[in-house]
Amino acid sequence: MIQFLKESTFAVNDVIRKSWLVLKANYFSIAGLCFSLFITSNASGILAFYLQDVNPALSYFMAFLFVVAYFGIQLTLFKYIFMLIDRQEKIKLSKTIPTTREMARFFIAMLLAILLILASYLIVSVLAWPLIYLFGVGLVVNATILIAALLTLYLLLRIAFYPFFIIDRNSRALDAIRLSLALTKGNVVKLLLILAFFAILQLLYIYFNYLGYPLVSTFLSVLTSFIVVPLSSVIVAMAYRVMMKRYG
Repeated sequence: MIQFLKESTFAVNDVIRKSWLVLKANYFSIAGLCFSLFITSNASGILAFYLQDVNPALSYFMAFLFVVAYFGIQLTLFKYIFMLIDRQEKIKLSKTIPTTREMARFFIAMLLAILLILASYLIVSVLAWPLIYLFGVGLVVNATILIAALLTLYLLLRIAFYPFFIIDRNSRALDAIRLSLALTKGNVVKLLLILAFFAILQLLYIYFNYLGYPLVSTFLSVLTSFIVVPLSSVIVAMAYRVMMKRYG
C-alpha cells in the first residue's frame, strides 16, 4: 500500500469546520468517551499513590492495567469518530472496542516509535560531540537538547497516525509507522498549524493563571476540558480521513 501513498494536502480550516460539525452533532457521546479517559487517568494516579506503600508489585500491575485501559478507550474513541465521519447509521459500541491484536500492535508500534526517537537523539548527540572542543560543553549541550526536541516534535508529527492505520487498515506495527511517515509527507506545516490551534489556548491558560486571573484561567480550563479535548480528537481523526480519502 505504501507505494500508492502520494503526497496529499488538506485545508486546515476545512478540517476544523468539518470536525466541529461532527462534534456538535455528537457532542455528548464523544465528550463522554473523553471524560472516560480523564477518569481513567486520574484514577490510576490516585490508586498508585495509595498502593505504593502497600505492595509495589500490585502497584505496578494496576498501573499496567490502567495504561491498557487508557489507550484502549482512546482507540475506541477514534474508532467511534471514524464511524461518525463515515456516517454509519447504527454504531454499536462493541464494534468500536479494539481487539487484542490491535492493542498488541499499538503497543509494539509505540515501543518502536520510542526507540526511533531515542536513536535520533543519540545520533544528534554523537554528531555534536566534536563541537564541544570548539564551542564549549554548555553551549553544545543546550543546542543538542534544542535540536533533539525539535527533531522529536517532527518525528511525532510524522508518525502520529500510526494508531489509525492499525485500527482502520489492520496494519502491522512497523507498517503502520511507515505508512504514517508516507502519509504525512508534505503536510508537516499543516499539522503544525493544527497543533498551534490547540497550543495557543493552553498557553493562554498558563499565562492568565500566572498573572493571577482565576476567572479567566478557570474559563479557559473548562473550555479546554469540555471543548478543546473532544474537538482535538475529532480533528486528528478528520485530518487522517481527509488525507486518506483518495486511497479508499
